Amino acid sequence: MKILSKKGDIHINLPKIKVIFIPGNGGASVKSGWFPDVKKRLQKIKIEVIDEDFPDPIIARSSIWLPFITSLGANENTILIGHSSGAEAAMRYAENNKILGSVLVAPCISDLGMKSEKISGYYKKPWKWENIKKNQNFIIQFSSSDDPYIPIEEGRSVHKMLSSYYYEYSDQGHFGGNWDKIEFPEIAEEIKEKITNTTL
Repeated sequence: MKILSKKGDIHINLPKIKVIFIPGNGGASVKSGWFPDVKKRLQKIKIEVIDEDFPDPIIARSSIWLPFITSLGANENTILIGHSSGAEAAMRYAENNKILGSVLVAPCISDLGMKSEKISGYYKKPWKWENIKKNQNFIIQFSSSDDPYIPIEEGRSVHKMLSSYYYEYSDQGHFGGNWDKIEFPEIAEEIKEKITNTTL
């Protein structure tokens, strides 16, 4: 895909932009919930979407997931969209790799005292917040104060440390996982705005 824009008589070929979906742990799939809706909306604006289910889906070990993101071709023209543990994976990936941007849905910064989260490996070392910010052009975040799994203070801490474009809801729970959520138009709308402002 090539996006072609025109400024006066000058034509600019913009780089190919792609999105990689990253699910949460516990066996979540990027082929269910709101992911298919977001895929359809992004494809309408000519963005390639990679929706491969991840290995080690229950525990979602960082030692497995971060190399898998690389294997999917993540680079400086890639947007990572991560839900729950997938948001933590996106943040950890950006610590050491340049990407175009990320969308963090229901992110957190600690294991919340849960053994299943602790063994994933995302929370063993301090977060490199400055690296996460400098290695991408934008960070979009969605959190909800009625999330039954992640206290809103966690999401607010992510926003504070990353200066993300932050959207806080009071009625979205865990954005899927605790109830059916099959549409998420805000993600595609935000990405469309950000890539326009970033690339033109």
